[in-house]
Amino acid sequence: MSSSNWPDFKTVLATGVVAAGVTFAVLKTKQKHPSGDADPEAAALADITRLADQFGLDVAGGVVRRSSSRFCLGVEHGDYNGTELFGVGTDRYIWVGYKPNASKRVRLYSANFPGDGVIEFEVGKVPPPLSKEVADSWARFPYGVDYILNQNGLKTQQGFDAVVVGNIPGGGMSRSASLTLNLLLTMLELNHLTLKEDFQTIELSQAVENIYIGSPCGQLDQIMIYYAKEGMGTHYNPATKSIKHVPLGAGGRDLRVVSLDTGTVRPGLEKSTYVVRREECDTFAKVLWQDGFEVRCLGDVKDEATFQKVKAKFGADSDGGNAAMCERLDYIYHAQRRFYEMMAAWTSGDIAAVGRIFRQDGHGLRDAYKISGPELETMCDIVRTVPGVLG
Repeated sequence: MSSSNWPDFKTVLATGVVAAGVTFAVLKTKQKHPSGDADPEAAALADITRLADQFGLDVAGGVVRRSSSRFCLGVEHGDYNGTELFGVGTDRYIWVGYKPNASKRVRLYSANFPGDGVIEFEVGKVPPPLSKEVADSWARFPYGVDYILNQNGLKTQQGFDAVVVGNIPGGGMSRSASLTLNLLLTMLELNHLTLKEDFQTIELSQAVENIYIGSPCGQLDQIMIYYAKEGMGTHYNPATKSIKHVPLGAGGRDLRVVSLDTGTVRPGLEKSTYVVRREECDTFAKVLWQDGFEVRCLGDVKDEATFQKVKAKFGADSDGGNAAMCERLDYIYHAQRRFYEMMAAWTSGDIAAVGRIFRQDGHGLRDAYKISGPELETMCDIVRTVPGVLG
């Protein structure tokens, strides 16, 4: 995209953050922006310009950074359970238009949260982590980025004005991770700060959510967004912290990933069942370790003999809660086995197999991990009646 498409702004499409188009993973029909404009990027720029004028923010001649959302193909909930991960970026984004100002004050406005008005603070002076006064405000994200940077010796000194616009749905596609990454990269750039290694971007973004906001998320969302690459899936191996981009095989050139929204209210990971599941898995891994199993996380259970031994020992312990924990392990164990089958299908372009495996994973999440709901299941049942829908 040329800068001529963005009058009065220099566009910065940060390396690794942008999955421009992700042509194998998007619905080809043009998406309508809430304003009615068929071009989301043109509409986003128009919104940034209009809102900056409306709220007295000076971003003219500044920079626009765009960060994507993500779609996970496996293993769901695998990041905090130590499994390998695979996913793609999508064509739903957050755009941040920003420009440094001549002060140490940060002033931001979000089109998605108009009720919060302009968020304003002095760099290095934000509320402490888990502060109740910002628990329900999107301000906790810029506050959190500023806090985590300074806590890690990355001193923020430069103020800036910014307008945030996004078309990522409100839950399930990692809007919080996209926003955090975008703001983190923006503050690093404006303060001329460099990281020792690239993966530190992921770790700092996770720290914002873990430490400042109180969301016990893993690294799946950040990895799949930050390392998204057009035409590729992203494979992450936690054992080596390695990233590998995997092209979709020729047989899958017609694949499109469509995300649907049930319309249910999702309050954020820190207030959801996610917290409960992570606590359960972490606790059960400790139980297994103390019982002599070589298990630091549930993803360490990779062979059938160990899996059956754990089930035999703890599967009937309903009073102690371990029977339910064996169900969580059941999902993680079988999801890992499906993972390699799915990767092979992706590489060969066998999208029918990818869809079948993906649906098997959905059954596991529903029946063993217990994180589905009637709205989601009903929607999936309806969609699968449409010819050509896989998964």
